[in-house]
Amino acid sequence: MPDDAPPFDLAGCLERVRQRDQRAARELVDHLYPLVIRIVRSHLPRRVQEEDLAQDIFLKMFTRIDQYQGAVPFTHWVSRIAVTTCIDQLRAQKRRPEFRWADLSEGEADVLDAVMTNTNDVPANDAMAAHELVHKLLNQLKPDDQLVIRLLDLEQKTIAEIAAQTGWNQSLIKVRAFRARRKLQKLFKELQRKERA
Repeated sequence: MPDDAPPFDLAGCLERVRQRDQRAARELVDHLYPLVIRIVRSHLPRRVQEEDLAQDIFLKMFTRIDQYQGAVPFTHWVSRIAVTTCIDQLRAQKRRPEFRWADLSEGEADVLDAVMTNTNDVPANDAMAAHELVHKLLNQLKPDDQLVIRLLDLEQKTIAEIAAQTGWNQSLIKVRAFRARRKLQKLFKELQRKERA
């Protein structure tokens, strides 16, 4: 958008969308797309279907737009739809019953081995392997647990920001994060134990 362009008139655009203006609907999608795709990318472990999921989110937004009352900013309302849709998608994916040492790539195995032997120096080229290992372990958690860990620990969001984005109360977020971290520790220890056996 050029610097001299007027700011986006969200309220006017929403009013035109409610009157079934197709051009306004396209403008709204264009305006919200960066927000929606960022949420989709940060909540899906595999990005294969990100465009399809974004379309589902926009479809839900348009079918429910008459329910939007303005109690929260529109972007928060859309964010909540996006997060809920992502959680539903994660629940629909089949979960692997067990995660084994053999499932690791060579780099991931090296990173885990370095952690197990208390080596603090993990080679820089293993950073991607460490990243992948974290995501493989995260994928073993329930979708809500994955979400809270991704938002709190990986994206460094505050409890208040997570509450606004998900609609969960702050106590629930704290409890869910505590339990999810314990589950991750247990998964990691099981993986270590299997390697030593």
